[in-house]
Amino acid sequence: MIRALLLFLALAPGAAWADSVVAARTIRSQAILTPADVTMVSADLPGALSDPDSVIGMEARVVLYAGRPIRPADIGPPAIVERNQIVMVYYRHGALHIMMEGRTLARAGVGDRLRVMNLESRNTVTGTVAEDGSIVVLNVMP
Repeated sequence: MIRALLLFLALAPGAAWADSVVAARTIRSQAILTPADVTMVSADLPGALSDPDSVIGMEARVVLYAGRPIRPADIGPPAIVERNQIVMVYYRHGALHIMMEGRTLARAGVGDRLRVMNLESRNTVTGTVAEDGSIVVLNVMP
């Protein structure tokens, strides 16, 4: 398919050339991308990233196949919180400060929204993953 696309772009009149980032080999999901994992091709592949520096150090969210373009939805910040991990959950509203332990219900990276279950009440809340791996709850819905 990529060969057909490249052939089409080569034969199309006035085709604009741009570099695209593709996987150099098959990369499993949850792997951290290194410079050896990506390569550049001289083709403007739809939806593909064009800056290899924006890919390196990110985590593959899906399996990336060799020779296929890497798209923004295929990668994300590395997860620092694993599913079923016990974390500290903080809720602050005015003078009210609540701190509890919770169990994460998914994997997540810094800045991702994540559901967490309170270990004592079994209620779930949604918060944002902080840099230290704790969860900050901004809004509690009844």
